[in-house]
Amino acid sequence: MPRERNADKRHRAEQVLAELDRGYPDAATELDFTAPFELLVATILSAQATDVSVNAATPALFQKYPDAPALAAATPEQVEPFIKTIGLFRNKAKNIVAAAKRIVELHGGEVPDDYDALLALPGVGRKTANVVASNAFGRPAIAVDTHVGRLARRLKFSRHDDPNKVEQDLMSLFPQERWTFLHHALILHGRRVCHARSPSCGSCTLAPLCPSAE
Repeated sequence: MPRERNADKRHRAEQVLAELDRGYPDAATELDFTAPFELLVATILSAQATDVSVNAATPALFQKYPDAPALAAATPEQVEPFIKTIGLFRNKAKNIVAAAKRIVELHGGEVPDDYDALLALPGVGRKTANVVASNAFGRPAIAVDTHVGRLARRLKFSRHDDPNKVEQDLMSLFPQERWTFLHHALILHGRRVCHARSPSCGSCTLAPLCPSAE
């Protein structure tokens, strides 16, 4: 099969984006939050866990620890019972307490609206930083989770497994002002249609545009 020209790939990306617009016009994060701090904590907790499990645990957690100063004053052992239903809860308890301490020490108790400062927080990688930057502060970003990475490869928009390289590939194909919508829509499509093991190609609206469709 001949390699797709960049111009053709960009045109196909435009078509995919248009179809995602039709299918998921209100695509947004499914994590519940009312403030940047809550989103930061929820996103750290969501690694290798479902948004449903995180949303079930965070109301009691945030009632007890409503902001960074409150969480920074806790120990991981005090936090663990609130998130024990979430995978890797012990390590995550350490990370969210450490992140809260750093926010108090360096940022006056407020989550920083600065990408590099977000990345410097314990437990925060590019995916988490992108989620917070885009959803809490309105900055264009593509958060590459397992769904986004899988769909990017199946759509032949990236050939990489490294999420950072997938992010760069998608950024080069799609307009900056649509980056945040794109990653939300791809996540929803991955959850509902383009499953990891048994993608529902027969009912997929992206199938005519997908080189991997069966």
